[in-house]
Amino acid sequence: MRSERLNVPVGVSGQFSAEISLQLFHRMSRVRYFEAGIVDAINKKELSYPVYLSSGPEALAAAPSLLLEDCQIFAQHRAHDLYLCIGGSPERLRDELLGRESGTSQGRAGSNCLQYHGNGINMYGHHGLIGENVPQGVGAALGNKKQTLCVFGDGSAEEDYLPPSLGFAATHKLPILFVCVDNDLSILTPTEVRRNWSIRAVAESFGLPAVDLADDPWALLQAGQGLIGQQPALLNCRVCRSYWHVGAGDDGAPEWDRLQLVRNELKALGLESQAAETEIMAQHEMEIVWDRKLLLKR
Repeated sequence: MRSERLNVPVGVSGQFSAEISLQLFHRMSRVRYFEAGIVDAINKKELSYPVYLSSGPEALAAAPSLLLEDCQIFAQHRAHDLYLCIGGSPERLRDELLGRESGTSQGRAGSNCLQYHGNGINMYGHHGLIGENVPQGVGAALGNKKQTLCVFGDGSAEEDYLPPSLGFAATHKLPILFVCVDNDLSILTPTEVRRNWSIRAVAESFGLPAVDLADDPWALLQAGQGLIGQQPALLNCRVCRSYWHVGAGDDGAPEWDRLQLVRNELKALGLESQAAETEIMAQHEMEIVWDRKLLLKR
């Protein structure tokens, strides 16, 4: 089932303060405008290797970032959004993408292995094998019992080691929130062609509380608040990516654009002018980060 409203409660945005609503929008906007700089760099042939863009599913990073404290994160290969939302430096991410020593991994990892350590959060970069960050996160949680976030895609859910990781986490009652970024595609293959089961059903079979819903940021925040108190737990989030699996190509407009939907909701909440100021601020920040003269000088 593909729907921008899948299992999103009516009126959920009104249950949060204006401050939280604008924080969510600001974090989403920063990701979108940072990646506009990446797309420009790709078009100018300044980036010529595989880049995994996060434009489209930004809400799935923005909402958990407001919940995380003293947390360890095991992210997937598509993690620009999460890195930026938890406080990662956009300048260091830019430099990593451009292969500079000042990047997050000294310019050696590129787009799919982002590190962040600060403000009580430790984000460990993806190491290249699909879904293996999940058992790594389970092992870390077993060892140190710290709050853990494991992020994987709906294609990764089909790897043999993921269901046992859910079961092991359930058996040992580990403090893990598993998040499946479900865009209904494994590169280009829809879920219905690949399998006849859902990751939510698999999680529930192991006794994990599980929620399946669209990427409305307020609904995600509400669901995350509930699931963190019942860990281990799983959040399956339906998203629409703006670009191809790799690179800046596209096949036309996505089924929905969550950033635009959030703009519309903020207007309905009476926050249109504040939202516009917030978006302009994010756009200006990222235009400075990607300043063409700055890039040419370095």
